[in-house]
Parts: sequence; C-alpha cells; structure tokens
Amino acid sequence: MTTTAIPISDPELAAALTERLAGVETRLRAAVAHADPLADSASRHLVNAGGKRLRPLLTLLAAELGDATRPEIEEAAVVVELTHLASLYHDDVMDSAPVRRGAPSAHAVWGNSVAIMVGDLLFARAASTVAALGPEAVLIQARTFERLCLGQLHETTGPGEGADPVEHYLEVLADKTASLLSTSARLGAMFAGCPAEVVETVAAYGEKLGVAFQLADDVLDLASTGDESGKTPGTDLREKVPTMPVLLLRARIAKGTATPDDVALVELLDADLTDDDALAEAVAALRRHEVLAETRALAVGWARSAVTELDTLPGGPVTDALRSFAEALADRAA
Repeated sequence: MTTTAIPISDPELAAALTERLAGVETRLRAAVAHADPLADSASRHLVNAGGKRLRPLLTLLAAELGDATRPEIEEAAVVVELTHLASLYHDDVMDSAPVRRGAPSAHAVWGNSVAIMVGDLLFARAASTVAALGPEAVLIQARTFERLCLGQLHETTGPGEGADPVEHYLEVLADKTASLLSTSARLGAMFAGCPAEVVETVAAYGEKLGVAFQLADDVLDLASTGDESGKTPGTDLREKVPTMPVLLLRARIAKGTATPDDVALVELLDADLTDDDALAEAVAALRRHEVLAETRALAVGWARSAVTELDTLPGGPVTDALRSFAEALADRAA
C-alpha cells in the first residue's frame, strides 16, 4: 500500500501519515501566505506546483518511533518543507533552470531578483516557525541552513587545487541535500520524545539517504523524460552544473584511462549546449556510457548504507517503512 511518496505496507501507518501530511499541507499553505499580492503569488508558486513532500513525510515517519501525536511534529514538518522550498527558489536562479515540478520556475515567471527575494522570505518564515519550537530546534535549523549555503557555495566554486572532484561532489551532496533530510528525521524523532540514540540513528539514516537521493537524481536527469522528473532532461549539462556521471567521465581523463570516445564526449559536454539538438546528443551519449551505470551503483550503495543504520531500531512497520524508503530510492536509480 502506497498512500504517500514513501512505500508503506502497513495500512494503519499509511492512513495515519496521510492524515497528518494533510495537516502539514494546510499549515504550509498558511505559512507561505502574504498580505502583499506579489509576495503571496510568488511564495505560493512552488507549493501549488505540488511535490512529493519527502522531507515532511520523513519527519512524520520518524516521529512514529515515539509519540507521533505531539503538535510540535507538524510544525517541524512545515519548517523543513519551507526550508526546502526556499532553497529551490535560489537553486533555480543559480542553475538557470526553466522548469520546476513541471511548472515554469519562479525566476522564469518573475525574474531573478523576485525569485531570490521570495526564497529569502520563505527562509524567514521557516525561521519564525522554528522559533516557536524552542532554542534547540532553532540551533538545528541554523546549522542546517549553514550547510545548505556551504553546499551551494562549494558547488559554485568547485573543488580546490589538488582536491578529488568526486569526493568534493559527495561533500556538496551531503550539505545541499543530505543535511535537510537528516534534520527532517532528527526533528521528527526529537519532538516525538524518542531516546537520544534513536534520534541520532534516524539522523544518520537521513544523511546517507540524502546522498543516495541526489545520486539517483543525477541518473534521472539523464535517464528519465521531462514528464517523469519535472525537469528538462540534461538541464544540468546545459548549465555546466557538475553531476556524478560527468565527474566520473572526467576522472577517467585525469587518470589517463580514457578512450578516444571518452575524450570526444567530454569535448561535446564542454561545448555550447544551448541548442536543443546538441543537448539531446550529449544526453543520449551519456545514457549509453557506463558512467551512468557507475552512478547507479553509487546511489544503490549509499541507499543500502542508509538501511544498515536502522539495524539498532526495533522491528515493526515504522522501521520497515524507513527501510522501504531507502530501497525505493535504490530502485529509482536502477
């Protein structure tokens, strides 16, 4: 039974999460509302576009390991989704992404300046929401926000001299994506009154899950259609945003193990990909290349590592759902 974006076999748990997620959705829409018409319309843009709400779902699911009825849990779920939405406004400006969740990105509708300011507004709403949850939650949110910013900064500046580009990229993924998934699980377990060791376990699980999630996204950016991913295939290639398949390909050249075809493909990737036919050629070439399979294998490995973090948790439908979530990510990449 899958009534949420997380595969859940237990009907009672699935029903409870679906009901609580509906409450989060109501609170989220209230949190993005503004008296100013432009701010209101632009802030609602990505909320109205939908999305799987994976981060609040992870908060709600982790809370099921304790007392999931506590009202702070839904507020924490709103905080993590507001933070995620705010980061998307900024990311789409920096990546020049034309589409998000199947709809025109905010900067494509209102321009870069408005999109950036709306992202800031949503970060402010996340901060005001988390303030009601107490100083520990505020500190967790601040540290997560710092990691999000550092991840974006390090992605933009690239690896330093002598640094391994692949390792650098994994660190970027940990900060940009994994940090918020880890915090989502941490806040859910924390506000459900779980013991400290359970809180740390689900946080570690979320960290590894986040890396697996982004590596799977790197695969989908090449292997899926735009209808499946909500993004134009190859957008990252066009904007020269590093992804794991390209980094693995470049690593072959750096190690001297590249074939002439590898070199030719890198030259294509480094060329102007603004033309749709050129982009389609680059996407098709990477789809055929074994670096895509290598990226799939990395995603599966990180997902399996996330599952091993759950070994200390008691058995039951919640742990089963957490395990299924990670396994679904691995299947998504494969």
